[in-house]
Amino acid sequence: MSDLPLSNEPKPTFTVGGKSFTAVAINTAAKAGEWIKLKLGTHERLTLKSTPHDLVTEVDKGSETMIRNLIKTHFPHHTILGEEGVAPGADASAKALETMKDNEYLWIVDPIDGTTNYVHGFPFFSVSIALAHRGEVIVGVVYDPCGDELFVAEKGKGAYLKGKRMQVSGEAKLSDSLIATGFPADSDFALPLNLKGVQAVAPKARNIRVAGSAALHMAYVAAGRLSGFWEIGLNSWDIAAGSLLVSEAGGRVTDTSGQPYTLAVRHVLATNGTVHDELQTTLSEAGATGA
Repeated sequence: MSDLPLSNEPKPTFTVGGKSFTAVAINTAAKAGEWIKLKLGTHERLTLKSTPHDLVTEVDKGSETMIRNLIKTHFPHHTILGEEGVAPGADASAKALETMKDNEYLWIVDPIDGTTNYVHGFPFFSVSIALAHRGEVIVGVVYDPCGDELFVAEKGKGAYLKGKRMQVSGEAKLSDSLIATGFPADSDFALPLNLKGVQAVAPKARNIRVAGSAALHMAYVAAGRLSGFWEIGLNSWDIAAGSLLVSEAGGRVTDTSGQPYTLAVRHVLATNGTVHDELQTTLSEAGATGA
């Protein structure tokens, strides 16, 4: 299964032993996505993580196990950072990333991005898989199993959906833009800041959407369906794949203060590029950047 178009261009350079990183990411995301869709509505155990808003099911854990096994089959010596392998909370996720971020090859995995939606049967969740080489994301895949849409990006080669190259939207003003954000699980720090951002952005934007999967929101920015997305308090597995999708589709990704994206970014701003500064300034003036 591949969303990359056939062409006379050279074959992807991101390979080990003849195995394409992108092909493995696509195959793995598709298989995990198909499995979690089959399990929709059948989960038996619901566990709270850091807060009552931060949920995990046995399907999250099963999906991550599947993803780890599939990646390790092809690349046994690569490192994998997955959401379900890290203790809850911002400090734990930051510490886990710090110990792994400089590894030669690091896969960054969210087995179900949008677990709350998944638990309630709301069809907006995704599988997110990224590969970083010495800290730089070189492959990003986000798969929406309900819509059967697989968003693929490879560093320097563009971003694709159903064989067609994606391009960010052309809106030049916030007033013409559909913007997305999230309601973070951290009700002490991140949620109040994001609500301040909503209060500042909503009067200036055409409208705001909050659908519950950061990875899929970023894929929508890449596809031109949204002009921008921001959220406070995310983790590397929420953002890594989407960051490459957006940048390879011609958009811009920074932190909410406007600083360049790195794997350590937790407060993200992803846009079509042309509304980036206006949206960033709006968040900054509202004191809603988390900085």
